[in-house]
Formats: sequence, C-alpha cells, structure tokens
Amino acid sequence: MHPVLFYIPDFLPFIGGRPIHTYGALVATAFLVGLWWSKTEAKRVGLSPERVLDLFFYIVLSAIIGSRLLYVVASVPQWWKDPMVFVRFWEGGLVFYGGLIGAVATSVYYTRKHDLPFFKVADVFAPGIAIGHAIGRLGCFAAGCCFGKPASPDAWYAVIFPLTDFAIAPHDHPVYPTQLFESFGELCIFLFLMWFRRKKTFDGEVFLMYLIIYPILRSVLEIYRGDTIRGFVVEGVLSTSQFISIIWFVMALILWFSILKRKKG
Repeated sequence: MHPVLFYIPDFLPFIGGRPIHTYGALVATAFLVGLWWSKTEAKRVGLSPERVLDLFFYIVLSAIIGSRLLYVVASVPQWWKDPMVFVRFWEGGLVFYGGLIGAVATSVYYTRKHDLPFFKVADVFAPGIAIGHAIGRLGCFAAGCCFGKPASPDAWYAVIFPLTDFAIAPHDHPVYPTQLFESFGELCIFLFLMWFRRKKTFDGEVFLMYLIIYPILRSVLEIYRGDTIRGFVVEGVLSTSQFISIIWFVMALILWFSILKRKKG
C-alpha cells in the first residue's frame, strides 16, 4: 500500500526529488532472485551457468517488452492519450502472460541457436518464475494495481487502499487483496516445484507442471479481480487472462501426455 518506496534526496542534481516506486523496486528484486535461482540450479543439473545467465538477460528483456505490449494492447485508449505509458513500466502495468510468452519464445530461439536442451533449461527456470512472480505481486499490492472486487467490510482479508498521488485502486471501499492471494499461491507453487524437480521422470516435466498449475490459480483469482484493464474475451464472463490460461493449460497437458506416451513406447 506504499506506491513510493522513497524519494531521492533533493540535493542530488538532475534526479533529486524523484520517487523510487515500490513496484519497480520489487520487480527488480524479483529478477535478482530469479537470477540467483537460475545460476544455482544450472550448476546443480550440469548446465553451463554462463549460458544460462546469458539467456536470463534476454529473458528479462523479452519478458518486460512482452508484458508491457500485452498491457498496452489491453489498454489502447490510455495508450493513445499518453504514448509514454509504454516505457514507464516502473509505475505498474506489466501483464504476466505477455512476459511469459515473450520469455518462452526467446528461450526456444536461444536454446536452438546454442544447441541447448530446451526442456532441461525450462526446468531450471520454472521455480524461479514462480518465486519471482510471488515477489512481483507484492509490488502490485504496493502500487494498488491488479486489485480485487469489492469485499465485505467485515471480512478479515479485506483491504482499503489509501488515497495517494499515485493511487490506482479504489480507496472508498474495501476490496479483495487479490495481489496477496496470488503472491501466496505462487510461493506455494515455488515450494512444490522445488520438491517436484527431484521427482521428475523426464526433462520438461517441472516446466509443464508449472504451466498446468499456474493457469488454474490464475483463472480462479480472475473471478475476484476488480480491475478491467486486462480486458475480456467475453465481457464479464471470460477475461483475457483466463482465455490465455486455458490455452496454456491445454497445451501443457497435451505435451505432457505426448511425452509420457513416447517415453512408454
């Protein structure tokens, strides 16, 4: 609930007095944690840490661009009013699925170019995606974006966002803290994948497990989301994120059973 982490001191030239947004700081923290995880896990499974870190750089770049592009597509009117909204990602407005699509596409290209096993690399990154997303959603909570629908004032989980200069969420009634719900859910997914990665039967199973579990979590949470910036495929019934969740879920299941069938054969 604190969109601004702190202000740069006024005595510093050119940048004095500028706000450091909590959202941007937590997103940066999420990427750093993901970097640490990827390097550590790459060493454990026998992949080149240098190659993995090189890929991580391209993933971060493509994830930011992809998540911002999907945000802009979902908020076309706002984009036309202020085109600079595209580059001010530290103020909020990164759509996770756009980033995931960009990251997967970049990873496929990179692993093919450098003759790396895509699914083994994907298994390295999957838990890092979950824990990074968990941290990033805390940034959403601080910024007030991705807020929930109105909740009962008596509900223990209900929150009221304060009115600030950077307010996004409604401040005149309690809402579901969907950001915190998703952050907790992603933390649980991370802990599960940490355990599951040592039980997997084939390369890619950890990544596919993530693509099966997360869409379920996201689709349920979308029911309680109150913001409309993400858009709807069927107005008021099926959000854009739920539609993409269904696609990821079905693709992951088909691929999983296909690999298992091939393995048994």
